[in-house]
Amino acid sequence: MVTNKGLSVSKNQIQRLPMYLNHLKKLRDAGFTQISAPQVAKDLGLHVEKVKKDIALVSSSLGTPKSGRNIDDLIADITSFLNYDEITPAIIIGCGQLGRALLGYRGFDEYGLDIVAGFDINPELVGQDLFGKTIYALEDLPMIRKKYKVDIGIITVPGSAAQEAANALVDAGILAIWNFAPAHIQVADKIIVHDENMASSLAVLSHRLSAKMSSKK
Repeated sequence: MVTNKGLSVSKNQIQRLPMYLNHLKKLRDAGFTQISAPQVAKDLGLHVEKVKKDIALVSSSLGTPKSGRNIDDLIADITSFLNYDEITPAIIIGCGQLGRALLGYRGFDEYGLDIVAGFDINPELVGQDLFGKTIYALEDLPMIRKKYKVDIGIITVPGSAAQEAANALVDAGILAIWNFAPAHIQVADKIIVHDENMASSLAVLSHRLSAKMSSKK
């Protein structure tokens, strides 16, 4: 369990909230003004009791029987709970193909994440402007972190360089790391780390696909 705005919330609940938010925005764009937890559960193929608990956790209103809650209000509640209404600066270490893709991804704006700069050890990249973001050398990391008050570092380097990148982020004062590198990094317990393990995700997807294909035989 983690605590957000004074409330205890599980990791699974946090992971479901962006899914609700995206769905609610689609419904709003389609002209809907009210939504109920059972309808959200049906639309997304989720257990209705889970959805009820998740929505009750973040909603500022109790809703009304049958008609549910106002969609605009619920969108605002989830957005606030996830801190999407606040701008959080971040930096990227590793400006290869993945790093560049993340630097240029405009969708982060919707979630309050602002990638302010990139870092790379390649001298040919240092000083370049990519998608309006300057690429710096690693030795400039403490200065940029302090200038933009950055707490989140994103690692998109090869696995062999992941620990070095993590060390540089921690030494500069970064408090949270989003790790895309295919490697386990070791940092102090006070540092928050989320591993975006694409190999594990692909393994799960492949296993489920294999099981589905086998069931059809």
